Amino acid sequence: MKFKSVLSGVLLAFGFGTVAFAADVKVGFVYVGPVGDYGWTYEHNEGRLAVEEHFGDRVETIYQESVAYGADAERVINTMAMQGADLIFTTSFGYMDPTLSAAKKFPNVKFEHATGFKLADNVSTYSGRFYEGRAIQGHIAGKMTKTNKIGYIGSYPIPEVVRGINSAYLHAKKVNPDVEFNIIWIYTWFDPAKEADAAKALIDQGADVILQHTDSTAPQAAAQQAGNVISFGQASDMADYKPFPRVSSIIDDWAPYYIARTQAVLDGTWESTATWDGIGPGMVSIGEITDAVPADVKAEALAMRDAIADGSYHPFTGPIKKQDGSDWLAAGETADDGTLLGMKFYVEGITGKIPE
Repeated sequence: MKFKSVLSGVLLAFGFGTVAFAADVKVGFVYVGPVGDYGWTYEHNEGRLAVEEHFGDRVETIYQESVAYGADAERVINTMAMQGADLIFTTSFGYMDPTLSAAKKFPNVKFEHATGFKLADNVSTYSGRFYEGRAIQGHIAGKMTKTNKIGYIGSYPIPEVVRGINSAYLHAKKVNPDVEFNIIWIYTWFDPAKEADAAKALIDQGADVILQHTDSTAPQAAAQQAGNVISFGQASDMADYKPFPRVSSIIDDWAPYYIARTQAVLDGTWESTATWDGIGPGMVSIGEITDAVPADVKAEALAMRDAIADGSYHPFTGPIKKQDGSDWLAAGETADDGTLLGMKFYVEGITGKIPE
């Protein structure tokens, strides 16, 4: 940087005018939704902006929003690589195979795939332990429901979403044995109309708590319109709906990871890694629990958050049975990461089947 500054001064002195220098590293981001979804993509884009602010003119970022899975994703990723991106973050589960395909074509480009599980020499994976936040949401939901019916809007029946459903259910059931979960799958991450319809259907079925693993604020609006239904922010704080119906949230903080991985490329120390962090490291945080939540319930939820953060409590601690009644975890036993990462079963008490 000192060399660039000196050279710029020399050229300006000789009348060459303003001098533009290429950034040391170009970083690309591929998004499944719009940056204004105020959910999943919004928080990834906040991480991109943090990279720009942290590194200044040393790093250039580019991004493409609302990229469909399949051929479109592969085309966008390939284009970013051809445009000179040194590091590309592909930020949705369905980009896994397109990312691997692009990595083979561009072995000198570093790729980071969010929520996936396939690695290569130039491909890393990263994700948050969102199920930790779901445990806290389930506790609050189980304590606050008056109808004992909790609605859950699922995006795709992948292990990440199934883990969240199981975690929320276990903790709701622990504090309220009469609680029931009703799950609607909508097969999209971001579609406000479908999300709103699902929320309204769940409310019509008697749910007075709505949980979501989708990215828009449409379920919050549906809960607000119903007037007596609580909801939780997903991926972002969704603070426009505080203090009610949105009584808390799961917030994904990608900025530290994006900054660290960009720094590794700058330093020449980047290596393929698999990162799965949660509340403790700060990749997942719990948004403000509002005063709409009773003080004792809020205190219990915060205590659970702190216990998860310091490792003294694991949300999947036995005894737990699978939906078919078979034993899964013995008393005091905790789930291993391999089982959680591949989770394709419901725990005992949840009705219905996981779609194929």
